Amino acid sequence: MTYDIQFLRVLPGRTFDETLEEINSAYDLDADPKPMSVTGDQRAVWDRLVRRISREIGEVTTEEYPYSLTLWRDGPAGHLQLDYAGDSAGIEIPYRYPGREALPIMTEAYRIARMLVEESGLEGYDFEAGQCVRTGDIDVAAARLGGMARWVRENLS
Repeated sequence: MTYDIQFLRVLPGRTFDETLEEINSAYDLDADPKPMSVTGDQRAVWDRLVRRISREIGEVTTEEYPYSLTLWRDGPAGHLQLDYAGDSAGIEIPYRYPGREALPIMTEAYRIARMLVEESGLEGYDFEAGQCVRTGDIDVAAARLGGMARWVRENLS
C-alpha cells in the first residue's frame, strides 16, 4: 500500500476527473497492457526533470521499464517513487512515516510533483488529501499520510 499522487494530461475542455473517467472507461481488463511509447519531447521532459530533481533535491536512481520511466528518491526525508509515461505519471510514498515523520517526505514529494507539473504540463492531483498539487497544502497531505501510516503501523504490523 502506498500514498499515491496522480498526474494526467487533461483533455481540452475537460476537468481532471472527467479526463480520468474517460481514460478509465476505455480501460480493458482483459487486454494486455501496452508498452509505453514516449515521444522525443516527452523523453526530453524526463531528462530535464531528472536533472532538476537531482540538482534541487538530491541524488536519485532511475530505470527504464516497458511501461514507465522510473525514478527513486532515497534521502534524509525518506523514500518515494516517480513513474512517468509521457501523458501520465504517479508518485508513490510508502505508509512508513507516522505522525509528524510524514512532513519531510511529503514536502519533498510535493516539490517533485510541482517540478513535474512545470516541466511536463501534466496536471497533478492528490486524491488522498483531495487537492491539486500546484496549490495544495503540504501540511494537509502530511497529516493524511502520517495518520494513515500510524493506522497501518497499529493495525497491520
